[in-house]
Amino acid sequence: MLISPYFSRFSGFQASLTAFKVLVNPSRAPISHQPFDGSRSQSCPSPQATPIATKSFQPPTALSQEFFCRPAQEVAPELIGCLLLKRQVGGELLGGVIVETEAYCQSEPACHGHRRRSPSNEKLFGEPGHWYVYVSYGIHHCVNVVTDRHNWANGVLLRAVALPDEPARVAAGPGLLARRFGIDRSHSGQPVAEASGLWLAPRSPELGALMSTDLVQTTRIGISKGQELPWRWYLRSSASVSRRAGGSSV
Repeated sequence: MLISPYFSRFSGFQASLTAFKVLVNPSRAPISHQPFDGSRSQSCPSPQATPIATKSFQPPTALSQEFFCRPAQEVAPELIGCLLLKRQVGGELLGGVIVETEAYCQSEPACHGHRRRSPSNEKLFGEPGHWYVYVSYGIHHCVNVVTDRHNWANGVLLRAVALPDEPARVAAGPGLLARRFGIDRSHSGQPVAEASGLWLAPRSPELGALMSTDLVQTTRIGISKGQELPWRWYLRSSASVSRRAGGSSV
């Protein structure tokens, strides 16, 4: 059984691992998740997931839409440690801990909506709390959540997720993440909600106490413009980060 080493480094990460153990074995009492308090295509084959053993099991509650009604550069670091969850066709749940994100805004040149609004980026101009999925280089799907406000291109790219009991690098990068979770353009425009089958859940209460020193803030990667903006965040101790800043190590 392979588990990323960072889960045991802090008590909060251990709590996240416990949460996943509940997803795998719901006969154990699920931990409570605190909701945000409001303060500020082509189909892919479904990846394997662990069946839910009891109908009474309640999966982690989705983040509220209000959580996403803020600029991407505020939402992105707060998504580190949150859960990405997908309900499979057979009712199983697949989940992982978000360990890397990037923010994009219409005001800067790396954003898809910077120059104009078009059919291909229309979903990025939609209501906050919805998915925006695009294809990069005609090959890889990239999963974003729309943030800030309607009619303003703003969003957070999910760059990497750590899955317990799986190789650390299985979802270390946007394309790998989308492939592992079976996410494609058919999800674009759908709400980030349990009812849609693909949602984001809050950090456990313990993970809510993450310190700024637990995160690395650095510049974005894989872009040719806006490279100077420090709008990428990742979990310092995670081996699942797509690419670490120069000189840093786990």
